[in-house]
Amino acid sequence: MLHSVLMVIHVICAALIIGLVLIQRGKGADAGAGFGSGASGTVFGARGAGTALSRATAILAAVFMITSLSLAYTGTRTNQAQSSILDQLSSQQQGGSSKPSDTVPVAPPAAPTAPPAN
Repeated sequence: MLHSVLMVIHVICAALIIGLVLIQRGKGADAGAGFGSGASGTVFGARGAGTALSRATAILAAVFMITSLSLAYTGTRTNQAQSSILDQLSSQQQGGSSKPSDTVPVAPPAAPTAPPAN
């Protein structure tokens, strides 16, 4: 349950970081403003959006790192009862199962054939 909640927060945070980075003005945008594209500063003002967006990006980046570390921690603390298919097969062949439907039939190895005589 905790893993699922952390995963949802992690994905939402990643999408918001991508959106905020794409909204921010680049360093080359100031050069474009000198040639008549001054409409980029009319929404938030000349410098008002830069600090708010960069602060929001920094906060989301911190939340992203915290959820990353939390997901790594919860991923290592999973139930130890889970095992691989090979572990299950080896335990069944060693007599770990009493039901005949759980046993896996093993075919005998094929006998080597002699090469044809010339």
